[in-house]
Order: sequence, then C-alpha cells, then structure tokens
Amino acid sequence: MPYMDAVLHEIQRVGNVAPMNLLHETTGDTSFRGYRIPKGTLVIPLLSSVLSDKTQWETPHQFNPNHFLDAQGKFVKRDAFMPFSAGRRVCLGETLAKMELFLFFTMLLQKFHFRPPQEVSPEQLDLTPTPGITSGPQPFQLCALSHCETL
Repeated sequence: MPYMDAVLHEIQRVGNVAPMNLLHETTGDTSFRGYRIPKGTLVIPLLSSVLSDKTQWETPHQFNPNHFLDAQGKFVKRDAFMPFSAGRRVCLGETLAKMELFLFFTMLLQKFHFRPPQEVSPEQLDLTPTPGITSGPQPFQLCALSHCETL
C-alpha cells in the first residue's frame, strides 16, 4: 500500500488542481528573499512553484511516484508536498480528503482496468490542464473494464 499512497501523492503534485492559493494578508512586516513586505500587504502564494521546484523533486515535470518512496519502498512524507496549503491556512479537510482519495482509488483499481478508447493511443491523450483559478483536465474519454472482462 505504500506505492498506492505514493501514486496518489504524485497525482496531486503533478495534477495541482489549485495552483494559486487563496488571497492572504501579512500580519506583520516581513522580509522575504531580501524584499521588505509591509504589514497588511495582500499576497497570493503560488503552490505550483513548490510542487514543481527542481531543488525539491528529482524529476519535477514528470510523473514519478518514487518521489514519495525511500530505497526500501516505504512511503516518505515530503515537506515540499503542499497541495492543501500549509501552516495555519492548511485545508481543514486534508486528512479526510487523503483518506477518501486512498479508499476510492484503491477500490477502483482493484475492480477495473482503465485505458483510452481503442481508436486513441495513450500518446494521443492531452494532459494539458485547463487554465483558470483551478486547474482541471481537458475533456477525454476513458474505458473502465471490469477485471472479469477480457482486455
């Protein structure tokens, strides 16, 4: 199950459905990378900058579940993984969402095999996200075959 956990974390890292966090305001004068940010300044944290930071991820622009596994195949929590934000503004539903994602996708993968329609090759799938405040997938078709069916 550590590999499944790693795959789900990597899906969230690469998928990055909320690249821009909610608007925040500094509670005091702050210094960041040599810049002075006065109290009351509105800031928008760009979580995508951390989720694709080449100093934090071995292959930041590739899907790689090994980002979350150690040499023994055990799951490793990474500080740079923050699709639910961080600090006092972290999503209150993070624990529930992670549990639900794990249960839902594990059940689906136990019961179904997923593939594109026969007329579409995996290379033809467009994984470019739709731009906006949230980032979702392009429309596509998918076949879900029961493991009892022949492929």
